[in-house]
Amino acid sequence: MNKAIFLNSLFLLFTTSVFSQKVPPPRPYGALPNQNQLDWQENNIYAFVHFGLNTFTNKEWGYGDEDPSLFNPKDFDADQIVRSIKQGGFKGIILTCKHHDGFCLWPTKTTEHNITQSPFRNGKGDMVKEVEEACRKYGLKFGVYVSPWDRNSPKYGTEAYVKMYRAQIAELLSNYGSVFEVWHDGANGGDGYYGGARETRNIDRSTYYNWPSIWALEKKLQPQALIFGDIGPDLRWVGTEKGFAGDPCWQTYTPESRIPGKPPTNGTILSKVAINGTRNGKYWMPAEVDFSIRPGWFWHKDENNKVRSATDLWNHYFLSVGHGASMLLNIPPDTDGKIYKTDSINLKEFGDILYKTISNNLAIGAKITASNVRGKDQKHYGTKFLLDNNQFSYWATDDQVHTPQLLITLPEARTFDIIRLKENTKLGQRIDTLAIDIWQNNQWHFLAGASSIGSNRLIRLANKVTAKRIRLRIIKSPVCIALSDFALFSQPKIMVDKITNNKSNMSKANWQVLNIDNAHLLIDNNENTFWQSKAANFPQEVKIDMGNERTIHSFSYLPRQDGSNVGNIDQYKFYISNDKQHWQEVAEGEFGNIQSNPILQNISIGKPVKARYFCFKILHTADGNKPNIAELSAQ
Repeated sequence: MNKAIFLNSLFLLFTTSVFSQKVPPPRPYGALPNQNQLDWQENNIYAFVHFGLNTFTNKEWGYGDEDPSLFNPKDFDADQIVRSIKQGGFKGIILTCKHHDGFCLWPTKTTEHNITQSPFRNGKGDMVKEVEEACRKYGLKFGVYVSPWDRNSPKYGTEAYVKMYRAQIAELLSNYGSVFEVWHDGANGGDGYYGGARETRNIDRSTYYNWPSIWALEKKLQPQALIFGDIGPDLRWVGTEKGFAGDPCWQTYTPESRIPGKPPTNGTILSKVAINGTRNGKYWMPAEVDFSIRPGWFWHKDENNKVRSATDLWNHYFLSVGHGASMLLNIPPDTDGKIYKTDSINLKEFGDILYKTISNNLAIGAKITASNVRGKDQKHYGTKFLLDNNQFSYWATDDQVHTPQLLITLPEARTFDIIRLKENTKLGQRIDTLAIDIWQNNQWHFLAGASSIGSNRLIRLANKVTAKRIRLRIIKSPVCIALSDFALFSQPKIMVDKITNNKSNMSKANWQVLNIDNAHLLIDNNENTFWQSKAANFPQEVKIDMGNERTIHSFSYLPRQDGSNVGNIDQYKFYISNDKQHWQEVAEGEFGNIQSNPILQNISIGKPVKARYFCFKILHTADGNKPNIAELSAQ
């Protein structure tokens, strides 16, 4: 063979072999998600279902002494519950199998305080099983909530209860098929029934339960399940029950301790840290945004006109899912055992908006040109992967290119008001900030910016824009880019509305606070102002003169609404009088969950009474600080 021909053939063979090989992928950056977390984040809209004795006692937190015979949803329909939730676009359900009152919705062997002692299915029912089977039937994932705190058990506070709690978890994770999430509430310890002791039992929740051993049990029984706690191990609480995550919201997080119940000791409020996460955090621990479709977590008849609208849910979708967190919406069944009609209708409307919006990616058909493609390897890292709706195929840049640009040219001018971006999170959360521009009037105009992309980032514009050419500029990134999605959407025209659960319609023009100076702020019908006591001793009393005799059916307390939560009242007594001398007690109780969910607390006093004066006795605050009142009312 001619020597020149031979050398040319050898060179051609070598170069073809070299350039046909895939360029090595980018090195992973920072903490990384496991497969369970990746699966969870691809379906990041889930539902909570709070149902139990509280549904029938009109409480948020049961004391533990409630009679199981009260639990009697005569028309319970698991199919209706799951169908109502599925129509909203939700991908899974987490059922409150046991709340703080200790009542179990399954025939557990660990305690008599369970569903077999109720009239439901003549004592032979298993509500966990019925909901689980309905979830399988309609293609939704199934998860379990099991409260660590048990205000019924006489064993609570001892090692015997911890064994009992582990046994309850084992039952739930062994007898109900595949579970996608196990939810542990952060409320632990305090006053309760405790088998008749009626006392306060405080525990060190960072050590009492031995969380690592519980997590190990759960991972052994359900290796695919994610475990939720206030700080881990797999998912973190976002720090608020108001339905939003921070902006930015990093999917990595560095708590001072990874054990629930051990918040930072430097004075940092856990919620303020968890809302935003930690850039370059030690753990991959995305936020879960849990909030309710109603003011409370359990169904209450007087909240039937306070259900979040479809528009409100849509707004919260952007504040949770749009920030890279999950949207975990609580949808509580009523006393019949069904999702109430208003809730169901609003869920359907929300689901329709969601489907109509995301089913039409207006970027499809676009030509996307990048300023850099990793190793010029269009086959494996090209811009085509931005439009294939695959979270883990991606456009990547060379290692040294951290601030590239994309030019997106649509087939024609299109109108949109939502931009969606995703990163291939198998390689970590990489991009810090970016900007979006549009070409109009022969020049580029800045449109929007964003920080923290991660598994999902939705940029919602204030107004619709029409453009054919769009530019994406990466402003800051510590490493090369691994962007997996670029999409444009146009949301349907929807009414902008606002829910106002905290306003009282009762006139207080002639009201006076009798025993406290300068306390007019607690009766000024302004939820943005509040009275704070000068002392932290208890009990304290607030006495009100309503000006004339009225018929009282209920009273309400609104804690401060500025986000501080310092001094939220959690235990009270309520008295009435017609002469300011003789007082009759007509209500006593607690405002459960007041710290995490500081909403209007409306308490029925049972039989209506006539009175001119009332006294609100403050027995305790949730944090032991000076009590606050934004609004106090009787109606």
